[in-house]
Formats: sequence, structure tokens, C-alpha cells
Amino acid sequence: MSIMDADAPRRPATGAGAPRPARVWRAVSAAGVLVSAIVHLVLWFDGYRDIALVGPLFLLNAVGGLVLSVLLVTWPHWLPLVGAIGFGVATLLAFVGSAAFGLLGISATFFGTNELIAAVAEVAAVVGATVALLREQAR
Repeated sequence: MSIMDADAPRRPATGAGAPRPARVWRAVSAAGVLVSAIVHLVLWFDGYRDIALVGPLFLLNAVGGLVLSVLLVTWPHWLPLVGAIGFGVATLLAFVGSAAFGLLGISATFFGTNELIAAVAEVAAVVGATVALLREQAR
């Protein structure tokens, strides 16, 4: 170690070895995934459970989102981050497809409260996970 190395600023590790900014972005992603999952669970209870294929997919989204949000904040591995990106992108594309063209017999609207909350949450999940992944890989 040289004298120059001793003067270089060091990033403090916070739990699980991840730098603080990456953990914050993981939390942003986890919150986005969780909010999207909750919206899908609410819609499932509001009647989507009675729609063939779509009902089970909404329930799978809710359960998967809950598990993924926990993994994002408890497992400091890149896999939950990639999962959050995939979850957010796939869910957002399914929503856009159903609102624009109808998908699996569902025609959503772009501007309902649940739709807007879920869309913002999914964008937050993707952005948060992408930034966290980039910051963690740069270490």
C-alpha cells in the first residue's frame, strides 16, 4: 500500500458488503416490485381471479413480487436485481399490451388509478434494480 492509497477515499460498506448507494437503489427497486405486487393482488381480489388464465397470472405476479421484494433487500446477489428488471419490464409490457391491443381477453385503460400506480412502481423497480446492479458491478 502506498501513501497515495492511504489518502484515497474509501466507500463505507453497510451490511452485506454493499455500498450504501447501491442498497438505497435496491430498496427503491424492492418498493417498486412490492407496490406492483400489491396492486395485482388488489385487482385479483376485485374480480380478476375469476378470469381464466389472467386470474392465476395476477396471483402469481403478486406472490412472486412479494418474494422478490424480500430477496432484493436480504440477499446481496445480482440475481434478485436481474429478477426485478425482468419482473418490471414483463409486467409493464403486459400492461401496455393489454391497454393498447387487448391481451389474453383483457382490455385495460392507461389512466386508471391502479394502472398508474402499478406503472410508476414498475418503472421504479426497473430503474432501481438497474442502477443498483451497475453500482454493485462497478465495485
